[in-house]
Amino acid sequence: MSQLTARSTAALGHLVELLATDASAEEYTAVAAHARADGVGEQDLRDIDRAVSTALGVRQVLRRQRRREAELTALFDTAGDLAALRDLDAVLHSIVRRARTLLGTDTAYLTLVDEATKDTFMRVTDGSVSLAFQQLRLQMGEGLGGLVAQTRRPYASPDYRTDERFQHTQTIDHGVLDEGLVAILGVPLILGPGRAGDRNVIGVLFASDRSPRSFSPDEVALLSSLAAHAAIAIDTAKALAEAKAAARELTEANAVIQAHAVSTQRAAEAHDRLTDLVLRGSEVSEVAEAVAEFLGGRLTIFDPRGDVLAQAGGDRQAPTPDPVALLSAVTRSRTEGRSVPHGACWYSAVLAGQELLGSLALHGRPDLDGPDRRLFERAGTITALLLLLRRTVAETENRVRGELLTDLLDGAGRDPALLAERGHRLGVDLNRPHLVLVAEAGTESNDKLTAGAQQYLFGREGLCCEYEQRAVMLIPGDGTAPGQAARAAADHLSQGLGVPVSVVAAGPCEGPAALPGFYTEGRRCLSAMQVLGLTGDGACAADLGFLGVLLGKEQDTDSFVSRVLGPVLDWDERRGTELVRTLQAYFAVAGSHIRAKDLLHVHVNTVVQRIERIAALLGRDWESPERALEIQLALRIYLVSQAGRRGTGPRVLQGGPVIRGL
Repeated sequence: MSQLTARSTAALGHLVELLATDASAEEYTAVAAHARADGVGEQDLRDIDRAVSTALGVRQVLRRQRRREAELTALFDTAGDLAALRDLDAVLHSIVRRARTLLGTDTAYLTLVDEATKDTFMRVTDGSVSLAFQQLRLQMGEGLGGLVAQTRRPYASPDYRTDERFQHTQTIDHGVLDEGLVAILGVPLILGPGRAGDRNVIGVLFASDRSPRSFSPDEVALLSSLAAHAAIAIDTAKALAEAKAAARELTEANAVIQAHAVSTQRAAEAHDRLTDLVLRGSEVSEVAEAVAEFLGGRLTIFDPRGDVLAQAGGDRQAPTPDPVALLSAVTRSRTEGRSVPHGACWYSAVLAGQELLGSLALHGRPDLDGPDRRLFERAGTITALLLLLRRTVAETENRVRGELLTDLLDGAGRDPALLAERGHRLGVDLNRPHLVLVAEAGTESNDKLTAGAQQYLFGREGLCCEYEQRAVMLIPGDGTAPGQAARAAADHLSQGLGVPVSVVAAGPCEGPAALPGFYTEGRRCLSAMQVLGLTGDGACAADLGFLGVLLGKEQDTDSFVSRVLGPVLDWDERRGTELVRTLQAYFAVAGSHIRAKDLLHVHVNTVVQRIERIAALLGRDWESPERALEIQLALRIYLVSQAGRRGTGPRVLQGGPVIRGL
């Protein structure tokens, strides 16, 4: 009896050792089998069987607790990953890998819902070997995963291939077969209640084996816990991304607000300064300096003709805009009603209603943005106001100055000293040399012609008025050739009015008393220009040849002779030749070389050579009717003047008159 009790005690001790070593269930049942083989009594065998049964129960509890401990550890680790807020991909891979490890499956994978297409796609896999499986997309309700996503409930299948509960499709079955999966467990990734109060499924977490298998409720609960962590990770990452995006937007908005505040402040300062310039009646050069300082570029202000009125700021070497480019850009700005870019510059038309007063060009600011662009355009408005103010003052002044010029041209009964004093008060020294410019445009009204003449003199020293239905201008004549001054005025007035304008310059004259005579000369020369078909041109008496000598007030014959015969006279003087005498003989015999050689008593070849030299000196057209007439007149004047200096009459060559027909 004591021997049997000892064996029973040994069996019980062995069971305790098996519990300590986590032995297999077969080893527990082997303890009862050994007791029977040793002949233990029935009572002891029953005690040993109960002890084995109890030990197996304890073993199952211990295994469950260890598994639960592993599961809790995995969940804690996942929670730690979420708290550390690591990369979302790393967190999801960690969750899928732990699901595969804890459930002991061949694969684990996670799909997410695509909000755009309303289906699910494979996001993370662990243990997968099939590319076709990894690229699967499941519509709602298709396959096990589609059903989980649609119903928000977990589903498990011990053998998916034969499970008729699910909607099989060729694509899904091909992917599952290619991966070799049999048993599948899927649980939904659910976030809290949405806006409508419903829970939102954002994906499905799967565990799968390549052999038939049943999944216990504990395994379903474990995978659901991991799915909950995955949902939290995705939601947290999304919230974090949205928070970062919002922070970025706030930062950008703050930068925009700050930039706008700076621009607004600068615009207010610019507005105050430009307004002050208008109130003080400043020059446009001050506007250019102020705007260039605010915008940081080089500002150029042009008049309607494209001439520079003012420049300020920036690179002094900046190129002046090409006239064609300037005209094109200003036309665009005028049409669009705002500043426009063209090449490396910005342009803005300076307008008063539809009238073009000028333009602005800004160089060095290709990135002109909204506030600065508005400031640039506002500068155009300020410039227009100043130009209108200047023009109003100038028109008033021109009226007073025009009255003075009218009195000067009337002449008779006017005290020259009083006229000179009136000119002095207007800043005009009438005792200085001046040119009298007389302009006429047959098809244009006198008002427009006079206004154009006043605009031509705008910013220059001089007087202008309408007199005898012509525009008359008095400008300083210091160093200015009359013909050049007339042509410049004719070009400007013709271009500005769009019709041919003829201009004659007379002078220079000194003193108020001389002006009426020079005006009369200019008027006569205008009539001569019309006869000669020179309408729309500019000229002086000297430019009109012998007509200028006849019509000119002072009749400067020496200048006329020098201009017409100068090259021949110089040749004779330097070389001691007789080209002038040959020319006299040639005209005397109506251009006959043979008769000319008889008068000159030289060989005919000598006459030919001399005539060729004269042609080279005077030009190949010297024998044309107009040139020949001028040359004969100049030759006659020259011979008469030479005879006067010698105290004899003009020498007449034997065989004909000095000038045929005179």
